[in-house]
Amino acid sequence: MTLYDDAVLVLKGYEGQPELRQVYLDHLAAHPDGMYKPCGAGHLTSSALVIDLARGRVLLTLHRKLNMWLQMGGHCEEGDRTVEEAALREATEESGIAGLTLLPGGPVRLDRHPIPAPCHWHLDVQYAALAPAGAEAAISDESLDLRWFAYDEVAGVADTSVVRLLEGTLARLG
Repeated sequence: MTLYDDAVLVLKGYEGQPELRQVYLDHLAAHPDGMYKPCGAGHLTSSALVIDLARGRVLLTLHRKLNMWLQMGGHCEEGDRTVEEAALREATEESGIAGLTLLPGGPVRLDRHPIPAPCHWHLDVQYAALAPAGAEAAISDESLDLRWFAYDEVAGVADTSVVRLLEGTLARLG
């Protein structure tokens, strides 16, 4: 199975946001190269909100190019076999935390957002990753800063996409 095939299966199995999910599926149907950055019409990305359940906090990165506090994530790469694998790889690389595990149940949310030319759209498949007890984060060269925020601090530093991802994650956790 290819990464493209996996993405289609993941999206077809995702029960939330039906209109946006269809936008993603239509995009992939129209753009067989829509999994990767060179697709100028837009491409799928995969991200994960890193959560420290024991301490009630999330890890955000101050994105180097956008200068915004965001969850870990980015472009799918040729070696990624699944969208989940891409999210976990990105979260591990950008957080420096080994042993992250994705929250069961597939994507938490989808978020489509415009990006600067030459591409037009990121179609982000958003997951949540649980940090192991005592996890120590380490900043990567993709970030200006890396910081833990209490759940109630996130709305004051991040955009609505991150806030909705946190809300969806907490709802899934019950």
